[in-house]
Amino acid sequence: MLRIVERTDQGAATVTLTLPLEQRIKARLRVTLDDGRDAGLFLDRGPILRGGDLLVAEDGSVVQVVAAPEPVSVVRAADGLLLARACYHLGNRHTPLQILAGEVRYQHDHVLDEMLRGLGLSPEFAELPFEPEPGAYGEHGSDHAHGHGHSQGRIHAH
Repeated sequence: MLRIVERTDQGAATVTLTLPLEQRIKARLRVTLDDGRDAGLFLDRGPILRGGDLLVAEDGSVVQVVAAPEPVSVVRAADGLLLARACYHLGNRHTPLQILAGEVRYQHDHVLDEMLRGLGLSPEFAELPFEPEPGAYGEHGSDHAHGHGHSQGRIHAH
């Protein structure tokens, strides 16, 4: 089994590793590379893996992370205030968000979709890569509590 041991910002990828967000938040994980080889992640805890990140294996191989398509809800609005209200209400429920120009994505949840319909928005289901915002206090692969009882930069399900 190939051991992937560190993050890098240099080198040319020789293989890719496609993972959904749920797996990209882990520092220790058994995986299958896109070429079919078994591998293990043995990374220091830290930022979640993002599409495009480069990792180095013990044998010197450079592995490029690919964010896998997964079920998301997509909300689009030309009205920035309406989109900001959507982000406020989703954030108030500790929902990880990917914020793009005129668009917000979150892991698909029919209850959240219904809430946003109540605000006058029309969430659509899609299968797309999900790259949530890291959070104002930075990303951490482990629980990082800060003063008022929340955990920042960590993905958690409700």
